[in-house]
Order: sequence, then C-alpha cells, then structure tokens
Amino acid sequence: MPNQANQGRIDFLVEEGVARIRFYHPAHNSMPGYLLSELTQAIEQAGNNDAVRVLVLESEGDRTFCAGASFDELAAIEDFETGKRFFLGFANVINAMRRCPKFIIGRVQGKAIGGGVGLASATDYCFATEAAAVKLSELAVGIGPFVVGPAVERKVGKAAFAQLAIHATEWQTAQWAKEKGLFQEVFSDIAAMDAHIDQLCKRLAASHPEAMCRLKSVFWEDAAHWDQLLDERAAVSGQLVLSGYAKNAIQAFKQKS
Repeated sequence: MPNQANQGRIDFLVEEGVARIRFYHPAHNSMPGYLLSELTQAIEQAGNNDAVRVLVLESEGDRTFCAGASFDELAAIEDFETGKRFFLGFANVINAMRRCPKFIIGRVQGKAIGGGVGLASATDYCFATEAAAVKLSELAVGIGPFVVGPAVERKVGKAAFAQLAIHATEWQTAQWAKEKGLFQEVFSDIAAMDAHIDQLCKRLAASHPEAMCRLKSVFWEDAAHWDQLLDERAAVSGQLVLSGYAKNAIQAFKQKS
C-alpha cells in the first residue's frame, strides 16, 4: 500500500471577497498533523487578508467530509508530549476558527467523524447534505471527544453532546444534527447546497466588515478561555491514548478499516 502520510493538501482560493479553504486526504479526508497545521495557517491567513470578507470551509469529494484524526499517527504515539501535540492539532484549528474575525461557512457534503464533527461545529453557519451523518467515535477507541467537545457542546448543547459521545459507534442523521443546531440548513444534494452557499456568501461579501467582525465576537463571547481549555483537554487525551486499553482498541480499529 502506498504511503499516504503526505498525500493530503489544502487548497486556498480568494474570489470576490470569498475565501474557499478546501482540504483533502486520500484516507476519507482524515487529518494528519501536518495537514491540521496547514489548515490552521490557511484560516489565519484568510482572517488577516483585507480582501476576504467571508470564508467557506470545505473538503474534496462527494462522500466523506472528514474522518477525523489520522489513525496511523494515533497508533504511533508512545509518550505524553507526542500525544498532547497530536491532539493540539485540532485544538489549534478550532481556536483559529474561533479567533478569525470573518464569518466561516461550513460545507459538509458527507459523513463527519470525530474531529470532523469538531470542524463543522466550529463554523459560524453550517450547510450540509442529507448524506452528512455525524458520529463522535473517540470513546470507542478508549479516549473521548475532549478537544472537540467544547465546540460540539456549544452548538448542540450538553445533552446532545453526551448522546454523541456516549453512543460512540452510532451515526446520527443530518436531520438530527439540524434539529440540534449543528447544521443550519440541510439539502437533498450537493448542487442545491452549493447554490445556497453561493447566495449567502455574495450577501455577506457585500456586508459591512466591521459589523460582521463585531457580530462574530458576540457569537463567541463565551469562549474566550478556550486557548487554555483546549490545551488542558489535549493533555487529557494525550495521557489516555497511552493506556493499554486505547492502544488495543486503536489497533483493532485499524485492522477493520
């Protein structure tokens, strides 16, 4: 099997005030550490670009939006510092999305798992198709959705977050995610979703930048402590991943996939 470690990429395009940040990895758009780092940088770059009024976060393909963290990297963790650094990858992306002064629109065309649910949750307004089922699988591999948890809970509430976290092997439908507030709009197909995303982006690109920036600050005013919180959560996951239970569960998962 070819090495997929460095086959992912981030595409960045700015047109008429809209930045489209698209990520891709051959393993169902999973996110190894280097790709998370590049995604963090792309979001920060768009946030600092005066030509950008609004961002769209999307992935390539028509099936999986994001399969979460790279299991190859997860299985290779042998010490706490490496483990914490691994889990800080998603923490850094979520905090970059939170701090970005521009609205971030999510485009979720397919299934979202683990960290992929975290990415969708950290957008300011999220579109999805009916194929966009969601699952927080972390507990099933002996860890738990500690890093993405604050972003998910902020969108869906503690009860729905607990449902996702506890039922770690069960999918919830896109309609469920809409009812809980993770997705704002759900469409039958990608074309219909993209048409509505384009319409919204055109309206936002013509809106007052300072007004949108201040409004985003209001949306996120309860999350000012997340730099410290997500660092602490990454430490929890970095410790748990070293357990024998987690290592066995991760290996079993890899053999099935």
